[in-house]
Amino acid sequence: MTSAPPPYLPGHGLLAGRTAVVTAAAGAGIGGATARRLLEEGARVVVSDAHARRLKESEAELASEFGAGRVTALPCDVTDENQVSALFDHAEDHHGRLDIVVNNAGLGGTADVVDMTDEQWNKVLDITLNGTFRCTRAALRRMKTAGTGGVVVNNASVIGWRAQRGQAHYAAAKAGVMALTRCAAVEAAAYGVRVNAVSPSLAMHPHLAKVTTPELLEELTGREAFGRYAEPWEVANVIVFLASGYSSYLTGEVLSVSSQHP
Repeated sequence: MTSAPPPYLPGHGLLAGRTAVVTAAAGAGIGGATARRLLEEGARVVVSDAHARRLKESEAELASEFGAGRVTALPCDVTDENQVSALFDHAEDHHGRLDIVVNNAGLGGTADVVDMTDEQWNKVLDITLNGTFRCTRAALRRMKTAGTGGVVVNNASVIGWRAQRGQAHYAAAKAGVMALTRCAAVEAAAYGVRVNAVSPSLAMHPHLAKVTTPELLEELTGREAFGRYAEPWEVANVIVFLASGYSSYLTGEVLSVSSQHP
């Protein structure tokens, strides 16, 4: 049985006055949906992506809708420490503070272990796990110095819990994101910062449709309790919850946005 997505919820000002950074936020996926939901909840948002052209288009679209003063953009390759530092400096310089960081950047791929090259393995790990580490480290350093608290939300995946053929590099990276989240949360609690993660299964967007066969999409969709994939904004809603005061006693958690939790 397949159910229809629920109605899109309006914003309720949950994040008014806060400044957020979202990586991999250009386009129609989870990052773009999260940037929009944060703006709808009243936040100022710095959108970032490695694709400068798409990022510029996303910035223009969001600024026209929410106001240029609430949206800025800076290209960032999360494998480059200098670009990561520049991104967080930009957020503080333009908005005066840093409250929320959503680490969404990640890269997948498909290859059996026996066929996987070092380059394939290292690229997925460097963007998905090391990139999340670099951004988390940059955020926590600034939040600790500021002494005003903050929230980090990482994008993991159900594949970090379960096995899927051809996904050893991506699964290892996402399992690493989960472990990083838990350890960072224990450390950051001492200075009032919460670190959590979302773990989606299948959120549909145009890029995924291009790189995944119809047969695999049908198989993955069939595993879902609702008989459908998630809309990106449904994952973004959970990210907003984790970024808001409604989750004030939640840290070190990985929330499954799916029925496919362990």
